[in-house]
Amino acid sequence: MNNSFTHPEFADHERVVFVNDTAAGLQAIIAVHNTQRGPAIGGCRMWSYESADAALTDVLRLSRGMTYKNALAGISSGGGKSVIIGNPRTEKTPALFRAMGAAIESLGGRYIVAEDSGTSPADMGLMAEVTSYVAGLESDSSSGDPSPSTALGVFLSIREAVGFRFGQSSLVGVRVHIQGLGKVGFELAKLLVSDGAIVSASDINEANCRRARDELSIRTVSNDVLLTEPCDVFAPCALGGVLNEWSIATLNTAVIAGAANNQLLTQEDQERLDNAGILYCPDYLINAGGVIDVFQRRHGGTQEDIDADISAIAARLKSILTEAKSRRISPAQVAQERAEILINGRQNDPIPTVAA
Repeated sequence: MNNSFTHPEFADHERVVFVNDTAAGLQAIIAVHNTQRGPAIGGCRMWSYESADAALTDVLRLSRGMTYKNALAGISSGGGKSVIIGNPRTEKTPALFRAMGAAIESLGGRYIVAEDSGTSPADMGLMAEVTSYVAGLESDSSSGDPSPSTALGVFLSIREAVGFRFGQSSLVGVRVHIQGLGKVGFELAKLLVSDGAIVSASDINEANCRRARDELSIRTVSNDVLLTEPCDVFAPCALGGVLNEWSIATLNTAVIAGAANNQLLTQEDQERLDNAGILYCPDYLINAGGVIDVFQRRHGGTQEDIDADISAIAARLKSILTEAKSRRISPAQVAQERAEILINGRQNDPIPTVAA
């Protein structure tokens, strides 16, 4: 395994904690990237990583992305993430999640955990038995699942991007390819279908594809078909790194707007998208609905507060797309610049915008 300090994704993380609890069967990594804006908040992913080094790479990338996501979303929190190494379908136990909760508690509030891929509000409830630093819990007013909020933010952003690229306000007849039909991808497909979009999708889990066909009547195809067949919008909603030297060469789309984190495998892939004439909507900008949801609920926000903050994602995207076009640079560069203004302790500085 790479030493954390020399790891190519280290990016000046404040704290990286390796957790090993043999009795509970827990191996995990907690990464706190930046707390300048407040305690770090970010999900806990459970995944069957091929190696501990792969888990470290993932958590470092995800943690840094949360710093940027939370800053742009206007959340007074820093960025962090955690990963549990294990199969979420076969290796979950109450003891494992209580041990993870104890590890989070040991950080003294520097990191607040929420659900992510492979974990659920019920898992968060088990952590909450031993730590108060948990967001996204089930309550009388909420299921605790932030997936619908994430999907809504991406849906509104797709409408905004389609309007920006094609000059149309409706999604009727717009061809959207969704990669990944998990909780967020399915909710996004539901919103798109109800708005008249023509949706095709892929997923490695046949049960997810079957559900989408049965409940939404959408076409499911192989991932290879999804990446090569013409569409108007490609929406990555699975794991990261899907936009790379090889996939970008095969994509036949005008817009990319999806819920997956860390969609770009490398910084060079941003330039590849620009050269291909593809409008890329930065992932950490448009997929912030979930963290907005759990943050607001943890701090007593109402559903109206949550809805207003999620609606603001589309307006923020429009501003960034407009500035990027005016300056002839990528939307990803504009988003990064704005986030860094906020991250570096200049929260009250005006963020430059360009009139529509």
